[in-house]
Amino acid sequence: MSEAERGANVKFPPPLIYVIWILAGIGAYYAVARASLPIDRTTSALCGLVIVVIGVAIVAPARIHFSRTGQSPIPWKPSPELILQGPYKFTRNPMYVGITIIQIGLGIGFNNLWISLFAPLALLTTHFVAVLPEERYLSEKFGESYKTYLTRVRRYL
Repeated sequence: MSEAERGANVKFPPPLIYVIWILAGIGAYYAVARASLPIDRTTSALCGLVIVVIGVAIVAPARIHFSRTGQSPIPWKPSPELILQGPYKFTRNPMYVGITIIQIGLGIGFNNLWISLFAPLALLTTHFVAVLPEERYLSEKFGESYKTYLTRVRRYL
């Protein structure tokens, strides 16, 4: 079975990458230094909540487009068609962008800057573990139509 028939060659679930980096942030908070924002707890919680909601507002429509087209967001499952609507008009990876924003919001909301500071590392890890293999897969499967999409829409922001 070719890569195009089975899905991208992603070996590790991307959401777990974020969970691992969040847990690393919690560990760093207690083991290294209690890095927190110089604001009161209520303000931190409210700001974090707003940022989490923004992240969910990016992830949810992307996930809905997957469901509407009968596709699975699991990267190692085949993609029967390209999704070019909704948040995919602005970023090729809205779910990863949204989850990164959610992680930043969680760090702020729980007043643990380590969690927020590790969000770019979570995205960087996801870039190599999932994004690059997904791009190779989609390029192989959809050819010119995907290459045209690459020229019109940025990878992240």
